[in-house]
Amino acid sequence: MINALELAQEAFENGEVPVGCVIVSPDGTVIGSGRNRCIETRSATRHAEIEAIETAGRALGDSRLTGCTMYVTLEPCPMCAGAIINSRISRLVYGAKEPRFGSCGSVINLFMENYGFSPEIYGGVMESECAGILGEFFQKVRDKQ
Repeated sequence: MINALELAQEAFENGEVPVGCVIVSPDGTVIGSGRNRCIETRSATRHAEIEAIETAGRALGDSRLTGCTMYVTLEPCPMCAGAIINSRISRLVYGAKEPRFGSCGSVINLFMENYGFSPEIYGGVMESECAGILGEFFQKVRDKQ
């Protein structure tokens, strides 16, 4: 989660919502990483989780990430939850809850639906640190307005 927080800080410094994500292989090697780049790329799909899944898939040479663990600083949205399901990530570890779009139980739990696959989910890991950077970012945005 520390690596994911470093990526969230990088996103913050680049004016993006500070979300970072890393994917670790079963042997503990970081094989994928990403940060939010929606503003930079002008694309609503450039979430940290999507970037991390793409880089991990390239590293493994496979779209299936079975046995891998994703660490992300914010509870995934519906789009990212779908990507997690489709990539067969075995474990999802997230930091802060996302009360507006969270798909691990805050709004809906898409992982409880009958898709035939669901990762183990662990929430609230380093929650105060993950929520803190988000709060700081949105306070900065409000101050500018």
